[in-house]
Amino acid sequence: MSQGWFRRRLLGISSRETTLARRGFRCDDAGLGHRLERIGATFLHGYHAALEEDRPDSLAPRLDAVEPESRGFAYEGAAMGLALRDQLTFRRRDRLRAFLDGPGSAHVYMIHVGAGWVLGRLRPGIGRFLSRLDPLLRWLAVDGYGFHEGYFHAPRSIGRRTVPGRLSGYARRAFDQGLGRSLWFVEGGDVARIDAAIAAFHPSRREDLWSGIGLACSYAGGVDAESLAALSGAAGPHRGHLAQGAAFAAKARQRAGNPTAHTEAACRVFCAMSAERAAGITDAALLDLPVDGVVPAYEAWRGRIRGQFCAPCEVACGSRAWP
Repeated sequence: MSQGWFRRRLLGISSRETTLARRGFRCDDAGLGHRLERIGATFLHGYHAALEEDRPDSLAPRLDAVEPESRGFAYEGAAMGLALRDQLTFRRRDRLRAFLDGPGSAHVYMIHVGAGWVLGRLRPGIGRFLSRLDPLLRWLAVDGYGFHEGYFHAPRSIGRRTVPGRLSGYARRAFDQGLGRSLWFVEGGDVARIDAAIAAFHPSRREDLWSGIGLACSYAGGVDAESLAALSGAAGPHRGHLAQGAAFAAKARQRAGNPTAHTEAACRVFCAMSAERAAGITDAALLDLPVDGVVPAYEAWRGRIRGQFCAPCEVACGSRAWP
């Protein structure tokens, strides 16, 4: 009996857990519902592969066998598996780092997000966990935590709008970005239901939720141009945050070399430009980025990107400094 088999037997997640029926998510579009379930299944494929494989050079081929459009979700799942193994063993705790430094480099954004699922599974100390990650991108792990809580605990995190008490400061905002991403799945991409769900949150939380929607919609796809336009209209004063999320999605796909027509379409609507140009804006915003201070560098980065889409209406867009 291999150790990989034993780890999967012990830590594996049933494929049933990512079905809309099991999660209680509503999706009126059968095609979109199938897409959302396939994304969940692809995530689990990557997660289980990371439990079974002991070497990055044997894990990567299994992930790369996934079609390019969905491959990022497999890498995201693998990141959760590697991070989980790092947390559960004392002998070796560098699996995630070795993967990031090797075959996972092109998927650095998805890997940071996937690693954050561990925050919802094992609940390790936030500070220590983030200290092992990239100083700028570590907030994507908290984003991943927010997605996990929305996806697996929607009644609490979305219905009752509860934020984990162990989060403070900017981590609460990063959490909401991931929670916003989960709404794309929870509400089945339905614009009216997404708008109503976000409207139920305190106004101070809405901009980060819309940022998450922009990223999830642009990266995962599943809706037509009419729905994209309706979503942009629903975002109202938070369109700049929606566009920033879309730009992040464009950059993640550009770096991984897996562009899609739906990311292009979303950027055309949300950012009024191509996905390539939107990705370029995220790169330009990194130049001479200030170090963490009163405002984390990650939020300064987001703010610069957002400013490219809503500078003339900064007040209307609801931009605010942290905290």
